Amino acid sequence: MKILQKLILPILLIVAVALIYIFYFDKGQELGSYSDLDPNNSAVKEIRVQLLADRGIEQFGTEVSFFTMDRNGKVVQVSGELMLPEGFKSSEVVILRGHLSGTGFHAHEVLLD
Repeated sequence: MKILQKLILPILLIVAVALIYIFYFDKGQELGSYSDLDPNNSAVKEIRVQLLADRGIEQFGTEVSFFTMDRNGKVVQVSGELMLPEGFKSSEVVILRGHLSGTGFHAHEVLLD
């Protein structure tokens, strides 16, 4: 009986940590939405979107411009002074870190999913 009492608290802690991870930190495989971002906020946010490589990827020195689509079908032009990761052009889904600016998204970093 005493062994069971000693195991209850560690088991509850493990369950609590697992629930926090699942519901708070795990973003899942779902695409994000640009409408969740505030265009008046310049804080760097992360969003998972579909890359529209067929619309073109333009690069002028370190300045890059390309198009993406969110889960609602909203197409947004992404631009920024960045280094694109290896295999970017063949990727279907990318993770962007940046903020909305005007009609587009200003990216600070691009990651592959």
